[in-house]
Amino acid sequence: MSTAAVIDATAPLLDVRNLSISFQGRRGQPSSNIIHDLNFSIKPGERVGLVGESGCGKSVTGLSLMRLLPGTAKIGGQVLLQDIDMAKANSKQIRRMRGKSIAMIFQEPMSALDPVFTIGSQISEALRLHERLPRAEERERVIEALAEVGIPAPSQRIDDYPHQLSGGMRQRVMIAIALINRPQLIIADEPTTALDVTIQAQIMELLTRLSEERGMAMLFITHDLGVVAETCQRMITMYAGQIIEDAPVDEALAQPAHPYTSGLLRSLPHFNHERGNFAYIAGRVPSPFMMPDGCRFAARCPHRIEGCDAPQALRDIAPDRRVRCWRSEDLRLNGAVDTAPAPMPEVIS
Repeated sequence: MSTAAVIDATAPLLDVRNLSISFQGRRGQPSSNIIHDLNFSIKPGERVGLVGESGCGKSVTGLSLMRLLPGTAKIGGQVLLQDIDMAKANSKQIRRMRGKSIAMIFQEPMSALDPVFTIGSQISEALRLHERLPRAEERERVIEALAEVGIPAPSQRIDDYPHQLSGGMRQRVMIAIALINRPQLIIADEPTTALDVTIQAQIMELLTRLSEERGMAMLFITHDLGVVAETCQRMITMYAGQIIEDAPVDEALAQPAHPYTSGLLRSLPHFNHERGNFAYIAGRVPSPFMMPDGCRFAARCPHRIEGCDAPQALRDIAPDRRVRCWRSEDLRLNGAVDTAPAPMPEVIS
């Protein structure tokens, strides 16, 4: 292997720089700033978990990478994928990249799949947009894709309609559609939300295996920190449209650097087995129309002291770790290990 090939292999596959997203308000209402100053990258073959509460901007971020946001959205910054800026690419470039270089698995397959077409025709459409194959070869590719994602009797199931399949099978069809053109990056937006626990485990095992076999990068958007712990190599925590922590998953789970990440981990069920001792994060995510000028988590932070209302920069605290908290070196925060709770300073009201 040449030196150039090694350099190319270690370069980021996806490089997001200063991404900001706002939506134009209706009938004279002000614009809502949903995403602000996002910076992160994903290497080839890397699996990254994007976590945070509902309303933090995770799904909007995923949709923006695919350029699937409505026309009222205004996107600033850069989303570099194979030297193409997806934030500024024209419609022809987007069609060439979407499905071929980057693909997405959506949350609810019954909403994403068309009920009046067979699953085979819907997978074929994704293939036909990027390759011109004889019909017989196209059908064979679809059958192979169905078999690869674990659907039994694929040569018969190819002619079924979505309503004839179980929830787990429909999700596998969604995965087959995303993978049929062998993209380099998959965005999985809560891919197991509507499934029971057993099927969830099967789907996540399938995605992890395919990622490892193909060297395919993945961005998991999820509320489930257990999924992140089992499948991802890095965890990015979002809050109120900002990245507040970015770290290797083992380090983030064992010793979080931001109070919000610690709060998410301490809210896991196995830390709340005693009656009346349920850990939670007080308050709620601020409205996009009323974002604080300084630290967006300060109003909910149990470690808040004087000075925490100032704007926080996302800064390096280790070679592979970034955090948006000026007190990160002073705090001893609990993670996903059952240790004695750290003393909390008095909250400034």
